[in-house]
Amino acid sequence: MADQLIRATAADGGIRCVGAITTRLTEDARQRHNLSYVATAALGRTMSAGLLLASSMKKPGSRVNLRVRGDGPLGGILVDAGLDGSVRGYVHNPTIELPPNSIGKLDVGGAVGSNGFLYVVRDVGYGYPYSSTVELVSGEIGDDVTHYLVNSEQTPSALVLGVFVGSEGVTAAGGLLLQVLPKAARDEALVSTLESRIAGLSGFTPLLKEKHTLPAIFESLLGDLGLQLLPGVQMLRFHCGCSWERLLGALKLLGTEELQDMIEKDGGAEATCEFCKDVFHANVSDLQRLIDDLQTESSAR
Repeated sequence: MADQLIRATAADGGIRCVGAITTRLTEDARQRHNLSYVATAALGRTMSAGLLLASSMKKPGSRVNLRVRGDGPLGGILVDAGLDGSVRGYVHNPTIELPPNSIGKLDVGGAVGSNGFLYVVRDVGYGYPYSSTVELVSGEIGDDVTHYLVNSEQTPSALVLGVFVGSEGVTAAGGLLLQVLPKAARDEALVSTLESRIAGLSGFTPLLKEKHTLPAIFESLLGDLGLQLLPGVQMLRFHCGCSWERLLGALKLLGTEELQDMIEKDGGAEATCEFCKDVFHANVSDLQRLIDDLQTESSAR
């Protein structure tokens, strides 16, 4: 199945449900960053979480940044996800590997570490971005983002994330977000029913591997609660907005002396994007043009 995001409601609008399949974009990230198994799972879960959080935003151009900083050997995760379905991200130590945890699964919590913080920044497209910080609960990503939603956004939420990666690469990845909105939050029976059904899930990636579609998963969870699938299927992708032009803009900020030093000592400049690992080059002629532009601008003042 193509990477996609679908939205739904239930209980007369009292429940919000969003599901995302992120298999291909997680595999794209794995290849770009040469990720280990556990690093793939950690980054894949965080990218899915970012897309699910961004899905509730309204203004075009809105984005969510997630930064996970724990005391584990992974060193940290940074993800940038947009309402438009684009996402990018990286981990600080992409090649670290750990033995499976006590239940035989990839030890994401051990890699991330349970002591640290989750930083969430919501850029709503105007004014100052909203930022929140919560302590990590387990380092497993799903628990930590749920903790953020409950404590910072005051919204009862359940988040299920998963990445299945083997010798052939990523074969299933995605996530499911269920939220009880204020109009239904006081219905204790409804909240209890949702908690029980989420707890009964064997995981999200096993359902994807068995070829269950997002609407079918929604139906199994909320079909008897007035499920309403919202129109439109949003395509998701790994996308980075870096470019050669942006490299030149950044180099220009260094000033004439630094650019001249690059010409004399290095014969040009090279930069690698942390998010997508694309490499950009500026040769001597490019740097000289930047110097000429700076000198022209200076003389025009």
